[in-house]
Amino acid sequence: MANVLEMAAEIVAAHASSTTMSKEDILAEIQEVYATLSALEKGEDVATTEKVQEDNSPAVSKRKAFGKNQIFCMICGKGFTTLKRHLAAAHDMTAKEYRTQFDIPAGTPLASKAYSESRKQMAIERDLAGGLAKARAAKGKAKKK
Repeated sequence: MANVLEMAAEIVAAHASSTTMSKEDILAEIQEVYATLSALEKGEDVATTEKVQEDNSPAVSKRKAFGKNQIFCMICGKGFTTLKRHLAAAHDMTAKEYRTQFDIPAGTPLASKAYSESRKQMAIERDLAGGLAKARAAKGKAKKK
């Protein structure tokens, strides 16, 4: 059987392959996974390291949460490119519930500004708005017949 450190490294490598993580995030996650696996191996009770915000106060301020390259979860303080998947997986919460809890306007994207800009630029380059207009025009003509 593989030792605990190798198992922790494999788990984190699998997570890092599907999620953008900084070097610090990877190191912190290896330490956290290693500690959890070690505790499980020894038969100890595993305490979750995620801080539960009992008073619904944010882990980070609204100003800090919306950065250029990352958006930070106001529940746990972790940084991401987009929040929707994290909210569903880690906090069992929808984007609407998150916005309501932290009084975030509905028009505010739950994605980093750089990510939103890159997606917008890609849509402009591919002329997705033109294709949408054509499809709507064709659909309008079909309804009139």
